Amino acid sequence: MAKKGEPADCVIAILRNYESPMTKTAIDPQQLGALRNFKAQVFQALAHPTRIHVIEALAEGELSVGAILEKVKVEPTNLSQHLSVLRLKNLVIARKQGNQVLYSVRDPLLIELLDVMRRYFQRHSEEAIATYRQMERAQ
Repeated sequence: MAKKGEPADCVIAILRNYESPMTKTAIDPQQLGALRNFKAQVFQALAHPTRIHVIEALAEGELSVGAILEKVKVEPTNLSQHLSVLRLKNLVIARKQGNQVLYSVRDPLLIELLDVMRRYFQRHSEEAIATYRQMERAQ
């Protein structure tokens, strides 16, 4: 358990005081470091294409390990390692049902985050293609 004043306390304080970006609530400058660390940890957990693929598969709903394996197409031991990282960072939830372990995304905001990244990629890939075409025409 984190002691009073440790980063976990700062993250909890940030989350309690957080309002939507539309309200533009100022965050205490002392908490900005904890918030940036939190963001970095989430992005670090997502810093592997297989883990992103797992999250995308779980966007459809809760899945067993076998169903995830069918969608992600990696070795079982490899999937187990990736699921472990996602669990440790609290991005997915696991529950046991009989002899199966079922996984789901902890918070649908994570799916929204990945959707924003997809749109960001599309916007900038289109710009890169347009720039390339302009260069070709100039030659």
